[in-house]
Amino acid sequence: MTDRAFVVVRAGALTTVQDRGRSGHAHMGVPRSGALDPDAAALANRLVGNGVEAAVLETTLAGCAVRPRCAVTVAVGGAPCRVSVDGRPVAWGAAVRVEAGAVLEVGGAERGVRSYVAFAGGVAAGPVLGSRSTDLLSGLGPAPLADGMVLPLGAAPPPGTARYEVAPWRGVPEEVVLRVRLGPRDDWFTAGALRTLGTGAYRVSSASNRVGLRLEGPPLERARAGELPSEGMVLGAVQVPPDGRPVVFLADHPTTGGYPVVGVVREADLAVAAQAAPGTRVRFVRVG
Repeated sequence: MTDRAFVVVRAGALTTVQDRGRSGHAHMGVPRSGALDPDAAALANRLVGNGVEAAVLETTLAGCAVRPRCAVTVAVGGAPCRVSVDGRPVAWGAAVRVEAGAVLEVGGAERGVRSYVAFAGGVAAGPVLGSRSTDLLSGLGPAPLADGMVLPLGAAPPPGTARYEVAPWRGVPEEVVLRVRLGPRDDWFTAGALRTLGTGAYRVSSASNRVGLRLEGPPLERARAGELPSEGMVLGAVQVPPDGRPVVFLADHPTTGGYPVVGVVREADLAVAAQAAPGTRVRFVRVG
């Protein structure tokens, strides 16, 4: 007997359910969450005929493996990786039919960090505050995948609704450029620190996660001592903890914080930031 669900065979390093996120709840301390590379998730959804709002799996570096209990069309996008069904190689970035009981293996990212697995009908985990996204900081949404977990699938979309035969992907440059607008607390830093922000050579730290992109490189010198009272934080905020190394807040960021924010990165640049593997060079460009 089959049903519209899949079993997790190999959870990988960190695989979560993500959709477009739960906007509008920051006043309750709930961040947006959602796919860190929303364009890649949307392309994978379109390949299988879903709307862009359908929930997908977001893998981190090591991929995952699942066994659908029903025949289902699947597409893997985002970070390029090897994809196979019952050991037989199939296309990355294209719709693939997976029969009931077959194992879909999503390999480790060959470039980038996060791959996206879209199933026709979407992952139908129970929504919380209007979203099926896993939020690692607050614990809302479905738990990160674990071996043996069973997740439901939504009803398959009508035939002929897929919009692309292949999914383009912009890739990750050798150096990630983040456009940043200074403020609101740039006055907490010396003039030299602000110059360093625009000229310093940074690299992505292995301590990065869905909460924030942690950077290694020249510290930003404070002009003031002490800490701020806790205040609101936004997506893309560049917070500077006591060690002076910037942290760029991503989708699971806290909604408040007491370390000063030297600037805010444009949201359009955050998907590339989220695909930057540890060691990738990062440069900030100040914009007005």
